[in-house]
Amino acid sequence: MTKQSIFGRISTLMKANINALIDQAEDPEKMLDQMVRDFTNSIADAEAAIAETIGNLRLLEDDHAEDVRVAAEWGQKALAASRKADELRTAGDTAGADKFDNLAKVALGRQISSENEARTAEPQIASQTQIVETLKSGLNGMKDKLVQLKNKRSELIARSKTAAAQQQVHAAVKSIDILDPTSEVSRFEEKVRREEAKARGQAELAASSLDAQFNELDDLGELTEVDARLAALKAGGQQAIGG
Repeated sequence: MTKQSIFGRISTLMKANINALIDQAEDPEKMLDQMVRDFTNSIADAEAAIAETIGNLRLLEDDHAEDVRVAAEWGQKALAASRKADELRTAGDTAGADKFDNLAKVALGRQISSENEARTAEPQIASQTQIVETLKSGLNGMKDKLVQLKNKRSELIARSKTAAAQQQVHAAVKSIDILDPTSEVSRFEEKVRREEAKARGQAELAASSLDAQFNELDDLGELTEVDARLAALKAGGQQAIGG
């Protein structure tokens, strides 16, 4: 994985607006689980790439330290050869002195070469160090985002389920508004009222018939009394004639 792709992934995940993504999701719970998996996988990939980058930086640092050590070592050898040359020259051994001066020059050349290599590596080491620090910071941000996502998972799922329940309630209320069951109840109530009225009519009719029968009994009683009085009158009249 290149440094550019690492930076791109870190930048994308750091800027991710979890709430906005959840609001756009058809199934927030599944999306949350997928986001957790994606974040976890991305963090693992980033960690591997950053570890490799750090490893390369440490190699550069080791090579730089080796160049510095070798440069110092060649410097010591140049100094030793130069001193030896001075001793021989003082002793009158010009040939020997020239030999060690030449060795000192060779050592100094090696020292300069190692110093140049060390100096050339220093800007690269500084740049790589900055990159590693940026990557570490971005990786920590990714881990924080993952913790945030996991912590909010239950809350967001609960919100999603609550919203779904509210939508179901609204849909049910809307269907009731479209087909009002109270209208059916009203029609049934009217039917019951008609049945009740019919029953009252039948009761009144039965009562009227019963009253008529009792009235006939009353009329019959009155006629019987009239007949009795008439018979009495007739009997009384006959007694008067006979007397």
